[in-house]
Amino acid sequence: MTSKAGNKFLIESALLAHGLPSLSDEDMLAAWPRAYQNIAWVEKGRVVIGSLEEFLAFRASDRTLIRIDCNTLDKARSQGISGALTASGTMALCAELGLPLAVTCGMGGIGNIKGEELCPDLPALADLPVALVSTSPKDMLDIDASISWLKQHGVSCLGRHAAICDGYVFRLPPVQLDGIMADTLPAKPGKLLILNPIPPEQRLDDLSLLAQAVQVGHEAEAQGRYFHPAVNGELDRLSSGRTSRMQFRSLADNAELAAMLTAD
Repeated sequence: MTSKAGNKFLIESALLAHGLPSLSDEDMLAAWPRAYQNIAWVEKGRVVIGSLEEFLAFRASDRTLIRIDCNTLDKARSQGISGALTASGTMALCAELGLPLAVTCGMGGIGNIKGEELCPDLPALADLPVALVSTSPKDMLDIDASISWLKQHGVSCLGRHAAICDGYVFRLPPVQLDGIMADTLPAKPGKLLILNPIPPEQRLDDLSLLAQAVQVGHEAEAQGRYFHPAVNGELDRLSSGRTSRMQFRSLADNAELAAMLTAD
């Protein structure tokens, strides 16, 4: 494993690998807020933790990267596989390294996605000693059921400014959270989800676009391809790149929040 000294949190790489089709490498590098050295991925079985520039160079070398979660991380390492880490994969690596916090954007939950009826992100939050900063569960999921599952398994679900979750890149009906986050992490992190939403006025309202994108995602599933990249690609097309820009900015904002929470 390679890593940079001083990391206190890790940033998932799956969105950067598969979810932002309208953004060029130059777009992302120009908009990234600082030279973080804590994006995590797997390269031929070796865990790498590095900068956005380093990850983009790796991505350019292999456009067939798989998505690696907490349940497939060991297999990827033992079999020399390359891929990008999801939220739960990043949390598993944080637990291994003794880091208290992982960062994602749109997280998994409960839904009708093949193999993700209960996304590994939820059990990872319940079982691993790592907190997660996320924007929201993704819009095509049952957000109410996802938050309820976490609460039933002892996970505190907190909002940054309000004790509700009302969607990811769309505006959806509000779901009640447990409260509003503090400015610091608890002494023993774990069983903690912090949601840092995209401002509602920046999100989409036309839910027919979501329905179209979900249909494309299920068609991709039927062809043996990944659901989430297909949905992101269709939403990107339908919104003329707006959802890609929105998600990238949100991932950067979540990284900034994580840096504040782990500052000395």
